[in-house]
Amino acid sequence: MLVRAGAALLGLPRSPRPWVGGGGRMRRLSGGAPPPPAAVRCFPLSRALLRVQGPEAATFLQGLLTNDVERLVSGGADRSPEGGAPLSQSSPPPRAQYTHALNVQGRCLYDIILYRLHKSQEEEPNILLECDCSMLDSVQKHLKLYKIRRKVDVAPCLDLSLWAVIPEEQSGDVSSILDKCADKTLVLTPDPRAEVMGWRLITNKEENPLEIVPGSHIGNISDYHRHRYKQGIAEGVKDIPPRVALPLESNLAYMNGISFTKGCYIGQELTARTHHMGVIRKRLLPVQLSAPLPLGSIPEGAAILTESGKSAGKYRAGGDELGIALLRLANINEPLHISLPGDTSVNLTASIPNWWPKTTNK
Repeated sequence: MLVRAGAALLGLPRSPRPWVGGGGRMRRLSGGAPPPPAAVRCFPLSRALLRVQGPEAATFLQGLLTNDVERLVSGGADRSPEGGAPLSQSSPPPRAQYTHALNVQGRCLYDIILYRLHKSQEEEPNILLECDCSMLDSVQKHLKLYKIRRKVDVAPCLDLSLWAVIPEEQSGDVSSILDKCADKTLVLTPDPRAEVMGWRLITNKEENPLEIVPGSHIGNISDYHRHRYKQGIAEGVKDIPPRVALPLESNLAYMNGISFTKGCYIGQELTARTHHMGVIRKRLLPVQLSAPLPLGSIPEGAAILTESGKSAGKYRAGGDELGIALLRLANINEPLHISLPGDTSVNLTASIPNWWPKTTNK
């Protein structure tokens, strides 16, 4: 089944004339010389996929996850950021949805992306669930624990591959090109977390993404993680440690990953209370070190200190000179450092990502 991607979600300018693709080559429909193919990197991701299928699949996931899964399945009114009033009364269902599973204390268990495979409300819900590969067994057990007698089948998809598709800078009208490629594979859709993360591609194992996306090449996975850290996008258990991280501190609302209007789900009470109090003192932020360090040089959870030695937060993960850290918003403009083994330290600076909402009181 097909998941067609929207053509303008990357916020890139449209070409004034249409293009069509075929066999990995692009041609103009009317006049003029064709431009070079868009430069697009395809990154193979070490993330796992589960298929959740059955007449009660959406209802089942609705009670376990932070986002409104019913909207993924059947559509509904768009809502303003932070769960405000509806912006429109009629909108197509999204093709992918970011969400989290929480424990009863309201702390994160798993960061998840859902993909809709069925094309209409008349079809039986057929959903792919993306999670950290190291948590695959744990996610399966979590789902089966709450399944009880529901008409839902949960099974790993070992025959599928997951790719991140990220355009190079100044690559032109990539969104329209990728939209035309959507019918060549199982899923090709904009990443639901933020436009800066490009697109998500799901193929059968035997498919070659370079034959699906014109002008693409295989990227080094370390460059994908560098891009994530530069943008402050958390992904996986190192960035969002299970039973430790809180969803709003992990920018879940900023990444379209939570509904404040859907009703009850596991872990809702603390999350809703924090949201309505309107005070979030710590958030995950991109950080840059004063010098590149070998992988593993900074212990996970290392304390980040101000110049006076006061705690400002904790380092989560990173590579070379880029990383992501949970920091007190009150301290992010101060000189910060991490003490390392051997009586050494490394300085770091934090920044506010450009994709964050421009006007927010949280």
